[in-house]
Amino acid sequence: MLRVSGKDVLAQHFEEHRPHLRAVAYRMLGSLSEAEDAVQEAWLKLSRSDASAVENLGGWLTTVVGRVCLDMLRSRTTRREDPLHDQDGQVRVPDPIVSRAEGLDPEQEMLLADSVGIALMVVLETLAPAERLAFVLHDLFAVPFDEIAPVLGRTAATTRQLASRARRRVQGAAPAPEPDRARLREVVDAFLAASRGGDFDALVAVLDPEVVARSDGGTLRPTLVRRGAADVASQAITFARFAEAARPVLVNGTPGAVSMAEGRALSVMAFTVREGRITALDILTDPERLAYLELGMVLDD
Repeated sequence: MLRVSGKDVLAQHFEEHRPHLRAVAYRMLGSLSEAEDAVQEAWLKLSRSDASAVENLGGWLTTVVGRVCLDMLRSRTTRREDPLHDQDGQVRVPDPIVSRAEGLDPEQEMLLADSVGIALMVVLETLAPAERLAFVLHDLFAVPFDEIAPVLGRTAATTRQLASRARRRVQGAAPAPEPDRARLREVVDAFLAASRGGDFDALVAVLDPEVVARSDGGTLRPTLVRRGAADVASQAITFARFAEAARPVLVNGTPGAVSMAEGRALSVMAFTVREGRITALDILTDPERLAYLELGMVLDD
């Protein structure tokens, strides 16, 4: 059992688990700000509980955060949380984790410990809340089904089925990222150069024929979904200003780009690349969410 002598000691134990809890909440919610809110709610619940009766604090906190996130997913009602519609399901471009092109800082390394690329996060957005919880807690954090089941109010067998259904969708739509970061950067740079130059043929050459481009502008800008190399290439030329202002970064650990103007972020571009061609391009242009990311500080420090 956890032996504590006061709130300060309890807070210290909680802080030791905070990075793990943020990682769980980010995968559940796809939002960095909401992930912080969920972790804070877990702390409030812990501070009001009899911590001395908790045998496994990490496991207890993980399931608490999972339950908080489940409630948040179920209660999303405003436009900001409304998903971006796609013919394959409902998709909202998740918050990206942006770092300098040279590499991740230790906190980001922990948040992305299991290579959670944007492609995976987009697929997670298409799952029902119960499926997402079962998959995230079991497949990504090895929580046993008999511990997840009470959070969902389901049996362990039903919870296993939810995770299996989610797993099939993830495996079909979110390929493992290619490990060669230098090669990925070459592909991204080729796309940006062709966009800047208005070179339609060069763009088509670097795009997979079935490429999907998603742009999430929030409440202030139109949301777009484009499919096919020709359509995406035409759109890239139309919005060449983003390529002209692009700076190389890592987005969820893989090469991407941030477009900056006068110290303000215009967009974050995340690329999914397979066999040397871009299969997905996810672009966040929502001014409110970009402002929260404070990308100027990320790139200038």
